[in-house]
Amino acid sequence: MTVTTAPAPVTNADEPAKAAKRRNPARFAILFGLLVLLLLVIAPLLVVALNAFKSPSDYASNGPLSLPGHLYWDGIVNFWNRVNFGQKLWNSFISSIIVATLGVLLSILNAYALGIGRVKGRVWFLVFFLVANLLPQEVLVYPLYYLSKQVGLYDNLISIIIIFTVVQSAFGTYLLTSVYTEFPTELLEAAAIDGAGKWRSLWRVVVPVSRPTLGVLFTFFFIWTWNEFFLPLVFLISNDNQTVPVALGVLQGDRLMDATTTSASALIGILPAMLFFLIFQRTLTRGIAAGAIK
Repeated sequence: MTVTTAPAPVTNADEPAKAAKRRNPARFAILFGLLVLLLLVIAPLLVVALNAFKSPSDYASNGPLSLPGHLYWDGIVNFWNRVNFGQKLWNSFISSIIVATLGVLLSILNAYALGIGRVKGRVWFLVFFLVANLLPQEVLVYPLYYLSKQVGLYDNLISIIIIFTVVQSAFGTYLLTSVYTEFPTELLEAAAIDGAGKWRSLWRVVVPVSRPTLGVLFTFFFIWTWNEFFLPLVFLISNDNQTVPVALGVLQGDRLMDATTTSASALIGILPAMLFFLIFQRTLTRGIAAGAIK
């Protein structure tokens, strides 16, 4: 004989408390403060966007905060043609995507050996990678410049790709090692029982489980490489090899650049990175959420 119990009746006793919580003045104050911070962040971008579509006469007559009388495209077209921006865009994109891919791959291999393989002296390796992350680029520029001259890679995108792959993978190795140190051993033992070796366990077990974290690393590596300025300025001196930040920085002191063309250059330079961030925003959210849950 089975005894069934009726479900508890649904009451609205908690509704007043929820309504009071929604009407909490502190909640509205926090939301208002966040809204103000958001406006402070996007206000410079809006000003740049407004001035990018103004004519020089409109800018001189009405100032930088006024709405454009009509859409003026000549500033963007002039900047695009003056610096051959299509080539700069391709240089930044190809170098960033290669660095992000190779950096994540190298980070996986290093972290797998240090975090799961537990190689001897792993602590010293982690200290080395930590110190590598803390070194300023100014310390590295001369030896890297000398080496690139010796091997014939100066003024070549390959030199930048190699340098930033190593730099980004140092951070990725340090981060992934802390993740792989706590990797569930049950999964690895199950894979070993099924006959999987270390190499197969890495690509069939470890990488799929850590995919959210790898997505975050890939996105960060791409954006960080895209925004790099100092080392590309030193190593890429030819106009055809320059990246977007270098092209923008070189033209900041150009006296032939009016305010509207300068705004157009800033808008065009930041749009690709913003679009990439928006496209991979869900990947970042999943990666951060997975790390928080873990």
